[in-house]
Amino acid sequence: MSALFPALAAGSDRPALRFGADTLTYGELARAAGALAVRIAGAARVAVWATPTAETAVAVVAALLAGVPAIPLNPRTGERELAHIVGDSTPGAVLAGAGDALPTGLAGLPRIDVDVRASGPLAQEPADPEAAALVVYTSGTTGPPKGVVLSRRAIAASLDALADAWSWTDEDVLVHGLPLFHVHGLVLGVLGPLRRGGELRHLGSFSVEGVAKELGSGEGTGSGGGTVLFGVPTMYHRLAEALPHDPALVRALAGARLLVSGSAALPVHDHERITAATGRTVIERYGMTETLMNTSVPGGSGPRPGSVGLPLRGVELRLVEEDGTVLGPAAYDGETVGEIQVKGPNLFTAYLDRPDATAAAFTDDGWFRTGDMAVREADGYVRIVGRKATDLIKSGGYKIGAGEIENALLDHPGVREAAVTGEPDPDLGERIVAWVVPADPADPPAPGTLADHVTALLAPHKRPREVRYLEALPRNDMGKILKKALHA
Repeated sequence: MSALFPALAAGSDRPALRFGADTLTYGELARAAGALAVRIAGAARVAVWATPTAETAVAVVAALLAGVPAIPLNPRTGERELAHIVGDSTPGAVLAGAGDALPTGLAGLPRIDVDVRASGPLAQEPADPEAAALVVYTSGTTGPPKGVVLSRRAIAASLDALADAWSWTDEDVLVHGLPLFHVHGLVLGVLGPLRRGGELRHLGSFSVEGVAKELGSGEGTGSGGGTVLFGVPTMYHRLAEALPHDPALVRALAGARLLVSGSAALPVHDHERITAATGRTVIERYGMTETLMNTSVPGGSGPRPGSVGLPLRGVELRLVEEDGTVLGPAAYDGETVGEIQVKGPNLFTAYLDRPDATAAAFTDDGWFRTGDMAVREADGYVRIVGRKATDLIKSGGYKIGAGEIENALLDHPGVREAAVTGEPDPDLGERIVAWVVPADPADPPAPGTLADHVTALLAPHKRPREVRYLEALPRNDMGKILKKALHA
């Protein structure tokens, strides 16, 4: 396998990273990461206090150059979860910015401050493609978080497959404001542009104003603008809301080469609003911590709202019934639901020190069980309908995906946010419950009106049997709806 970051070896003056006032060229990044790599060489693992800063990027690159697996830590993690992660992964040190105040849960670890202006020799990257690169912890929705061991091979394979699908090159300038403790913001959003030899401009935190400034025309930046935007549905929803009142934002999005949404489904209504205002389509891709990226809508392929596209190069994907029956092309009808299972070089190596959990995650013939439910269209495009544990509703003999009902509800002008769950029902098995944040809290749409709206768009058996109104939906740091919290 080639080096993860061939552009670092050249040590050029091309821009590599920009975080606010901190701008690093490839030469400066190579020297700063090289200096830190010397300090951590030989460690079994290191933790990284993953703030949205240049220090985090330098720390992770240094660990990868040194061949030391990095464990990105969410700065907002609670004390109990942090204690579990540290105890489970046993890092030899924590890397952090000099100004970062670390919690008491990290007091027992040696601290190494990251200096983005340090200068050292470029470390030689490990040659073994199976060497562990990152240990990224799951969200812990089904128990204590598990450490997902990602190899250099998996990272390279996934990023290169995305480069094929998106025509991603060293000429691209990526803009995003994603957190850096997970796959989307760190692997795709930092390591992705560095592997291509391109540039990352991180917003620090997402804002509509930041996107308008950095993307497209580059107005006010003093240099060329960004070409690619990464975001999650919550961010694109805010952009869609701002577009009618912000001509600069319209120009910025219209000038982008690629708009990519991930980590959760982007509602069809937001797809349509952005395309209508800018002429640009948002493409979606599908991945998870254990698999990195599995599918994507190809760049330049035209609008496919609600679809996560086709399997990426090297990825095998199949849909499977509950009894293990594999759904063949005859079931590619856009209606028949199955669990996504995947194979490919993008998959993780193991759950850290969890051989039983690792074995249970795979079928006897080597396919990874994602737990995500989907349908396929006649042309092979994949549309995810939800998680097996929370989004597959069995009602009246039908298997129903929550996602399509949520999209239908969001199409109603009186609905700002929506989530759909199933609850036990003595007659139906499960009844469909809609959780709705109304556009006008003083005048919410009536439950019957919403049920009729869904029936007109989908089918009678998919209508909500109950509607519950909320001021806001519970979400995690990535904007995903926490459905278990709805029933707490």
